[in-house]
Amino acid sequence: MEDGIAVVTIDRPEVRNAIGFATVDELGAALDQVLESDAAVLVVRGGGDRAFVSGGDLKELSAVRTHDEAVDMASRVRRVLDRVAAFPLPVIAALNGHALDGGAEVAIAADIRIAADDIKIGFNQVSLGIMPAWGGAERLAQVVGRGRALMAIATGEVYDAEGAQRLGLVDVVVPRPAFDDEWQALARRLASTAPGTTRAVKAVIAAAEPSVRPELEAGATNAFAGLWTSDAHWAAVEALEQRRK
Repeated sequence: MEDGIAVVTIDRPEVRNAIGFATVDELGAALDQVLESDAAVLVVRGGGDRAFVSGGDLKELSAVRTHDEAVDMASRVRRVLDRVAAFPLPVIAALNGHALDGGAEVAIAADIRIAADDIKIGFNQVSLGIMPAWGGAERLAQVVGRGRALMAIATGEVYDAEGAQRLGLVDVVVPRPAFDDEWQALARRLASTAPGTTRAVKAVIAAAEPSVRPELEAGATNAFAGLWTSDAHWAAVEALEQRRK
């Protein structure tokens, strides 16, 4: 917390900042802290310079085997990212590294995405026989349009920073050496407005373009759970583990 800017860093270098259950709980607690502060802007970033968020923690999530467990897992993470999307302050995702799978879902929950020019981003869950589970599909369609969202998710395309900017998935691309200076300057610019301005602007835009659709949660998580528990998904996970070995 500094000068009206709250920075939340997902810092799990051993798994490239992958999202696990403890991470979800800690992110929720961090959001509570920011709400209680006088911050004007929230920045979410990953630790280091290799990954923003590499996706879900497969070692942790591999214990999720039944349809009901998959629905519970998807809902648990989705609701925290819904909080990010509906946060009363502008939220900047500072893409310090790659944002893949669930990492792209974290990024799309933010209002603004600023990226270093050497990162990659993609909703490539299809490579594991699944789909975005945490509200990312709906949010992507809202940001880039229905056709582009369908194409991005169904093909699993991974975009470089320039391609993501052309798609509308990333708002600002900056050279790697200037990345930290640039996202900090953007955050300072937003935070330097008159007190209460960023909250008021966010409230008006959110009313016009809601980024949270709770009525879609049941259908989306149920569809995801059907894919998660399929033989095709677990065969893809096994193949991935063999390639890593």
